[in-house]
Amino acid sequence: MFQVADGRRDGVEGGHADDVVGAGATGEPAAKDDGRRAWVDVLLRCVRFVARTVRGEFHGIIVDPVQQLVNRGIRGLFLGVLANVAVIVFHAFAATQVGSVIIRLTGEVKADLPLWLALLRTPISLFVPALDLPVWAGLTQLFLGFALAELTLGRKRTLVIAYATTLAGTMAARVMIALGPGTLGGLGLPPEIGQVLDTGPSAAVVGLFTYISVVRRAPVVFSLTGGSMLFEAMYKPNLAGREHLIAVGMAIVLGLLHGRVDLGPAALRRRFLRWRNRRAMAAVEATAGATA
Repeated sequence: MFQVADGRRDGVEGGHADDVVGAGATGEPAAKDDGRRAWVDVLLRCVRFVARTVRGEFHGIIVDPVQQLVNRGIRGLFLGVLANVAVIVFHAFAATQVGSVIIRLTGEVKADLPLWLALLRTPISLFVPALDLPVWAGLTQLFLGFALAELTLGRKRTLVIAYATTLAGTMAARVMIALGPGTLGGLGLPPEIGQVLDTGPSAAVVGLFTYISVVRRAPVVFSLTGGSMLFEAMYKPNLAGREHLIAVGMAIVLGLLHGRVDLGPAALRRRFLRWRNRRAMAAVEATAGATA
């Protein structure tokens, strides 16, 4: 009995021990190889995902608009050319004594203006360059923003998005001033900001690039646009930087609604007429109830 036990012990300690050690030694490299293969698979999947994303973004942002330009010809660049010509003309006109007065009365927007007057001037203020920004440096971005949006979205939708994002920034300035300084973690602004001139197409250009990046699923363009606006707001905190962030947020919301809610001019006109008719009917019913 002792010999059998000793033999089993000797066997474990002898030749069988070598087998156990050998199995452990060969198991560790196998586990390492499996770990390397897993990391390689993850890396390959990431590379494939990035390649598919960049390829899709390249087609959505460059290839498709170029095809539209070939099909439509120079007419596809109408809004880009018109926006540049309008900014140049307004800039040159504002340099004259008479022109500066006319532009001040028709296109100058400030947060302390009456709301109806600001709304009336906003379409013209879209092409009135801000005095503290270089006009010529922004013409290329202005042309690319409106031309790319027209080729990608169409002329009417481009105008709707440009106006909506600009108007969102203008209205947000009024809200921030109404909140007052030191409110909501510094979101509010002092009343003297209401005297700051709030013109220029920069919010519209930012909004158009953001909207296109959301609709066409272009994360690179989205990161460049939103990241640059965030850096601008942090590096130089002013009214323009905040309005650009508001324009980005408004464009994101509109982009997410793309295909779900019709935001075309005809649909907006129908909604306005229905809203006006409901108000008229409510007024008639209220009058009839009062006389009865």
